[in-house]
Amino acid sequence: MPKRLLCRLVLVCAAVAGLRAGTYEDELNAERAARVQRLTAPDGWLSLIGLHFLATGDNAVGSAPDNQVVLAAGPARLGNVAVDAAGRARLQVTPGVEVRVNGAPVLSAELGDGRTGRAVSATCGTVSFFVIERGGRLALRVRDTESKRRREFAGIEYFPTDPTWRIEATWEPYAQPREVPIKNILGQESKALVLGRAVFTRDGHTIGLLPLQESPDDPLFFVISDLTSGEETYGAARFLYAEPPRDGRVVLDFNRAINPPCAFTPFATCPLPPKENEMPIAVRAGEKDYRGAH
Repeated sequence: MPKRLLCRLVLVCAAVAGLRAGTYEDELNAERAARVQRLTAPDGWLSLIGLHFLATGDNAVGSAPDNQVVLAAGPARLGNVAVDAAGRARLQVTPGVEVRVNGAPVLSAELGDGRTGRAVSATCGTVSFFVIERGGRLALRVRDTESKRRREFAGIEYFPTDPTWRIEATWEPYAQPREVPIKNILGQESKALVLGRAVFTRDGHTIGLLPLQESPDDPLFFVISDLTSGEETYGAARFLYAEPPRDGRVVLDFNRAINPPCAFTPFATCPLPPKENEMPIAVRAGEKDYRGAH
């Protein structure tokens, strides 16, 4: 092959490779920008200012320290949340305090039971709250659009993009779905359905990661840790999402590994990795530990 033609071919190949790399980098940057937008939104994770477990019966709510539920912001005596024996929560507002549900002022409102997905959000100024269920218990999750964490968001740092961390793994389906115990950061345990595992080799280790997945068509959700956890990355875990298996293969792109909500706020209840997902390697890809206030 003539030398000039060879040089031209090399330049063309390099240009194509650069275009592909640039496209990949552009995709990552777009995803990361959208993620920051979600985090910093008025109802994003950074707006959380409280997670308060409720007792059956009356729960006085307000910022005064003698309430059963002490809010980090809002009026001293916002009202009372009564939880009945069936696990339903009802709000009674203190006279003179303005609380709105669906934009309309209310004196009382059913907040739901946190289990059926019909929970109602109530708003008082910049503060809003709603009922959730965690570990069989009802809790009041509280947001503030003017929270300090939201106002002082420090941004997200990333490892340099490394294409070698975009790994094509082998999908090994289980003959029967397995129930795997998953603990959350509060120590509560629940069972998760696992349909198979993604197997790959890296740095001399064969690793089989278990994804959480309700059905074969759902995306795969991995809760993972590695040798960087607690040092360069968030100590409890990182999350990784992947497309469902195709032709016995799964693409695991660790450049897309992200911090869980618990890395940004103490008021989230994030899952911890099962022992199979505690990797004996250092995954220097994706998001680094958050440097702002947790």
